Amino acid sequence: MASLSRRVLWSFFHLVRQSSPIFYRRRVLSIFKGSWRQVLSVGFGASLCAIPVGQRSTPALSNESLIKRAASLVADSTQTLLSQTTYVLIDSLTEYTTAVYTLISLQKKFTSLLDKMNSSEESAIWQVIIGARVQMKKLEEEYLKYEASWARAVSLSEMAAEAAYHAGADQVAITVRNHIQLVQIQIQETRELVLKAEALLAASQSEEILKTITEDKNNPPDGGTPVIDSPEEVPEAYMRED
Repeated sequence: MASLSRRVLWSFFHLVRQSSPIFYRRRVLSIFKGSWRQVLSVGFGASLCAIPVGQRSTPALSNESLIKRAASLVADSTQTLLSQTTYVLIDSLTEYTTAVYTLISLQKKFTSLLDKMNSSEESAIWQVIIGARVQMKKLEEEYLKYEASWARAVSLSEMAAEAAYHAGADQVAITVRNHIQLVQIQIQETRELVLKAEALLAASQSEEILKTITEDKNNPPDGGTPVIDSPEEVPEAYMRED
C-alpha cells in the first residue's frame, strides 16, 4: 500500500513537471499574443492620426488684391522714409538755430565791450566770433541738404498715396496724406523758429556795425579831430572862414 502511494505521487509529480513547460509556454504566448494585438491596434491608430485629413488650401489672391497689397507696402515704405527724414531735418534745424543764438550772444557781448577792450582783446573775441560764424554756415549747409531729402520723401509719399487711392486702398491713401500734413506742420513750426533767430541775428549785426562806426568816428586812428556828421554839432571856430 505504501509502495503504491509512492508510485502514485511520483507519477503525479512527473506529470506536473512535464506539463508545466507547456502550461507556462501557452501562458506566455497568450500574453504576448494579446500584447501584439494591442501594439498593432495602437500603431495602426497612430498611423491613421499621422495621415493629414484633407487640408484646405488658401485661395489664390485676385489681381485687385495683389495690387492693393503692393500699394500698401509701398505706402508703408514711403511713410518710414518720410518719418526718418523729418526727424533728421528737425534735428538739423534745431542745431542750426542754436548756432545762430550762440553767434548773437557773442556779437552782443562784443558790442557791449567794444569801447572797453584793447586791440589784442578785440582780436581774440573776433576770432571766436569768426569760428561761430563758420560753424553756423556749416550747419546751414547741412540742414539745406537734409531739407532736399525731406522734400523728395514728401513727393514720394504723395505719389504713394495717389497710387493707393487708384488701387482701391482708400484707407491707406488717407493715412499717408494725414502723415504728410503732420510732418509739414512740424517742419513749418521749426522753420519759424529758425526765421526768428535769423531776424535777431540780422538786428544784432546791424547794432554791431552802427556801434563800430560810432567808435571809429569818436576815436580816429591817427589821433586827429573826431568826425562830426551834423552841421549843428560843428563848433563855431570850424565854421569861420579865414
